[in-house]
Amino acid sequence: MIAKHISINGIVQGVGFRPFVYGLAKRLQIRGQVANTSSGVIIRAEGREPDIDLFCKELSANPPPLSRITDILIISEQVQGFTDFSIVLSQSHSDRTTLISPDVSVCEDCLREMNNPEDRRYRYPFINCTNCGPRYTIISDIPYDRRYTSMKNFRMCKECQAEYDNPEDRRFHAQPNACPDCGPHVELYDNKTPPRNGEGSFSVAPPALSGKGDGGLGPDTIHQTALLLKQGCIVAIKGLGGFHLAADAHNDAAVNRLRERKRREEKPFALMSCDMETIRNYAHVLPEEEALLKSHQRPIVLLRKKEPNFLSAAIAPKNNYFGVMLPYTPLHYILLSHFALCTLHFALVMTSANLTDEPIVIDNDEAFDRLSDIADFFLIHNRDIYLRSDDSIIRMADEKPRFIRRSRGYVPTPIFLSNAKCKMQNAKLKTVPSVLACGAELKNTVTLTKGDKAFISQHIGDMENPLSYDFFKMTIRHLKQILDITPEIIAHDLHPGYFSTAYASEQENIQKIGVQHHHAHIVSCMAEHKISGPVIGLAFDGTGFGTDGNLWGGEILIADEKSFERAAHLNYVSMPGGAAAIKEPWRMAISYLHNAFGDEIMGLDLPIVREKDAKTLNVIIQMIKKHVNSPLTSGMGRLFDGVAGIMGIRNRVCFEGQAAMELEMASILTQAHYDYDRIRQKNVYQILTAPIVRGIVRDMMKRKSAAEIGGKFHASLICLFSDLCAIIGRENGLKRVVFSGGSFQNIILLKGLRQSLESSGFEVFSHCLVPTNDGGISLGQAVIAAGFGLFSKRQ
Repeated sequence: MIAKHISINGIVQGVGFRPFVYGLAKRLQIRGQVANTSSGVIIRAEGREPDIDLFCKELSANPPPLSRITDILIISEQVQGFTDFSIVLSQSHSDRTTLISPDVSVCEDCLREMNNPEDRRYRYPFINCTNCGPRYTIISDIPYDRRYTSMKNFRMCKECQAEYDNPEDRRFHAQPNACPDCGPHVELYDNKTPPRNGEGSFSVAPPALSGKGDGGLGPDTIHQTALLLKQGCIVAIKGLGGFHLAADAHNDAAVNRLRERKRREEKPFALMSCDMETIRNYAHVLPEEEALLKSHQRPIVLLRKKEPNFLSAAIAPKNNYFGVMLPYTPLHYILLSHFALCTLHFALVMTSANLTDEPIVIDNDEAFDRLSDIADFFLIHNRDIYLRSDDSIIRMADEKPRFIRRSRGYVPTPIFLSNAKCKMQNAKLKTVPSVLACGAELKNTVTLTKGDKAFISQHIGDMENPLSYDFFKMTIRHLKQILDITPEIIAHDLHPGYFSTAYASEQENIQKIGVQHHHAHIVSCMAEHKISGPVIGLAFDGTGFGTDGNLWGGEILIADEKSFERAAHLNYVSMPGGAAAIKEPWRMAISYLHNAFGDEIMGLDLPIVREKDAKTLNVIIQMIKKHVNSPLTSGMGRLFDGVAGIMGIRNRVCFEGQAAMELEMASILTQAHYDYDRIRQKNVYQILTAPIVRGIVRDMMKRKSAAEIGGKFHASLICLFSDLCAIIGRENGLKRVVFSGGSFQNIILLKGLRQSLESSGFEVFSHCLVPTNDGGISLGQAVIAAGFGLFSKRQ
């Protein structure tokens, strides 16, 4: 007889790990106990040595599918004489290192029960078990026990409690376990009769529209919701990480009404359909895309449209893709089944419930306050959402899944940094300082580090909105609490005007480290791939504050985790009107044309020149010449904007990156490219864009197609940056190239550059685990700041 004390860290709570341990111990006749702690799971096991050895091997070899073990520590101890194996109450430890599971889509077992008329949870919209359901969005603290979740307000009935207490049951210690008798329920209201029962609370008064009188428990209320959607109504629906705004995707009037009310002119809406068969009615689906759609994370996946299709043209105007997801909650499945029955339609618009640029709504009272001018009806429930989490968005690009937004279903799974942050200094993990990285101004996320783990938050959004800034601060507080992290360093962008920079400056008794935007981009990708520098970093995006005070964005850096040198960049041009030039690409078109042609611009036979009156053009040209409200930019995003404006593709954008997106979709890559040139000043190459712009104008004069001109433009960028990487690589003895920045969401650019560089012998790294856009910036900031912190500790 021997005894072992086993400590397991990782995602081991809320994923059926203790029931798995219990069943394994029973099968191998092991005696002892298992408990959740704030550090993970602790097992005390006693038995014959061969059985204990097999027990330990099985723990790591065949854990539950939703779990992720990061560390196992096995220590021999004295035999205590356990007579059975049991699951004991959770224990609290001072060292809180457990990993929390993301939210998980409803499992097949629960769906079978939900659709079984004989089951006591038939059509119950909150059915869940150990293998599925809410996690991150309902947790207030660890360990993951019901008392620390928003289910604490629902006392289990005898039947649910019996399931919860039975180690042989699928719902053994399933913290959100509930049924129609004891759990949450849904209610349907119009936008004129909101429930009120005190500030921030939920009224359990009879619903304003109760369908066939199901008391708000689910099926009939949801059927009534489906009928309202059929009639063209817009319904705000409370989900897992926040509210959605739903409308019939076949109904042009309803979709356009949603656009008008939400103040969302052209940015695509997401779709939800009940199964793959219905999705294939309107979109092409690759096997890899189907696997993503059906994964337990259930992200929105960008799928190429089928033409013709029977959906409203207002869903994704001037776009070749639909953003599509499968249902991920029982409520979604019930709603879609009723909707299909009463309409024979197969898709709903399911877009985040907010006004443009505001955070998604999560609270019932807040929903009525903020959404009553948008939604006609509200389908709400009384299970609180503690932390909002938007749907994640992924696009298959260059044969790999790429995050556009990493949020629900993936957060708070950490990125492991053992090489990127720790081994670069040969440091022990315990010496690595914890960092709070405040992220970027747009598409903000924050990152907190602990040892070799980086916890990137869910999508927060654009920080210029006061509600987003409040959400930013709340997310930091919540993550610090549930991860038990007290940061020693705070990292922030160099831009003095950013809200995130202001937040950092207000924090007391903490070391502050400013990190250049594009350096953070490159290091975020290095951290994802666990590589150390130096590398050649291509950082392509719209705007990032440079060390010279200008706005960078078309950069080649030589970078490692501590520092960088600027090796090359697009030549500077003016942004006439500053931020206005981002929203009005025609301004960037004039700037690039003036850079290429000078005052001859007025004689060019181009749409942009013909459509703008001479007075307006002269004002813009004078702003450029006199440097009036015209900051200098080397941004790749601004170059794409300018070319889109020159080609007449887009003169005003409704959302960030729209002009570049439409230019990409209009383009077909060719072997031909435009002339390009470069100069070298102070050991930094400047890429001259004027020859490219002049070539585009010549082809415009020849009435060449947008597909050809756009293709040659992309080919020019691929050629010139491949050439420069070859030169810079030879000069510095480097053969690894790292891609990062929002412009690498462009598949033509990503794939073309990757193929060109690899054919020249380079090893190329690009993002898959975190967004290449500014949603990944905070990870790079954290790694760089941690390196500085380690260096400071050693001084």
